[in-house]
Amino acid sequence: MWLEVEHLAIAYGDAPAVWDATLRVGPGEVVAVIGPNGAGKSTLVNTIAGLQRSRSGALRFGGVDLCAVPPHLVCRQGIALVPEGRRLFTRMSVEENLEMGGYRGEARRARTATLERVYGLFPILRERRRQLAGSLSGGQQQMVAIGRALMAQPTLLLLDEPSLGLAPAVVDQMFEIIRAINREGVAILLVEQNVVRALEIAARAYVLEEGRVVADGPPAILRQQSRIREAYLGFRDGDVNP
Repeated sequence: MWLEVEHLAIAYGDAPAVWDATLRVGPGEVVAVIGPNGAGKSTLVNTIAGLQRSRSGALRFGGVDLCAVPPHLVCRQGIALVPEGRRLFTRMSVEENLEMGGYRGEARRARTATLERVYGLFPILRERRRQLAGSLSGGQQQMVAIGRALMAQPTLLLLDEPSLGLAPAVVDQMFEIIRAINREGVAILLVEQNVVRALEIAARAYVLEEGRVVADGPPAILRQQSRIREAYLGFRDGDVNP
């Protein structure tokens, strides 16, 4: 296995947020984590990225114990996070925001080539590279956030709610971009409340509820479970399969 999360428990003080969570992501896979608000999805990916520390359990990437890696060095393992809400430097230009993602040594040396790769994925960002990031539309800001993460040259990209607040047409574009990134060989762990779109793109998915993984498997299998169909897909038993 590549990313291995085993019996992970995460808490904020005395308040548990995630417990006994087990999941995996293989090389080049797209894996989705779905579930309601407050289920612990963002907490989980933030912990993988080193922004939050676990209380117990195992967290390994490529055989490296991430629990023993200082938070500021997790990126060096090949992991990059696109956080919920984008969190751009709004008073900096698009290109300055992108360059912030390529601070580690290997990424700095490949800055020019990686920047061209990002502009190839997001041509509009090339046109607006001198524009302040805060003046962009929501969809364009999400492109900057993804591009910034790609500047670190990750082998695993953590995407936290990439379609949140975007218009349907922009959501379509965003998922096409995610597919294109994956075709380049980047593995993706996708946290997404748009369950239908997440299951379209993922090879496997995990359902997180109240901090626990309550179901997992290929999308075709999850779609047949009554609980998943009713809670997340809007279907009831007897309806035509989605």
